[in-house]
Amino acid sequence: MLRVYKGFRALLDSPAAAPPSSAATAVKFSSSAANQLLQKWLRKSRKSQPLQNPRLKNPPAAPTGILKAYVISPHLRQFLGTHKASRADAVKQIWSYAKSKNLQNPDNKREIFFDEKLKTIFDGKENISFLEIGKILNPHFSRNLYSRIQPSVAR
Repeated sequence: MLRVYKGFRALLDSPAAAPPSSAATAVKFSSSAANQLLQKWLRKSRKSQPLQNPRLKNPPAAPTGILKAYVISPHLRQFLGTHKASRADAVKQIWSYAKSKNLQNPDNKREIFFDEKLKTIFDGKENISFLEIGKILNPHFSRNLYSRIQPSVAR
């Protein structure tokens, strides 16, 4: 910081060859040290670009975990209406269905009572807690489907 201050101090103290007539005219100083500092500062300011996030250069990564779309079982396929779905989408649609049909327990809003359509997905259970939905939906997704249907097939 001190070196920069001294450099600008030298710029301010050195007499100008001629007073500039407008802001667009270039300033020339009699001191060569001041000129060198000015040129160095101008080079640095030209090089400085706004910092870019290196992650933005890479294409977006494929979704993983609960956001990855899997081939789903026939029962879940019939309920959702698609051949592939992510776990998050399945849970979201089950919750929206339960709210639209008023299937939530009035005393405990985290609990869902099942109608006939949901019983086919959840193996005939009567009700379920929100935290258990992911566990019970697990066998309906493709990597678990093969082990449940055909145990001899390699993954």
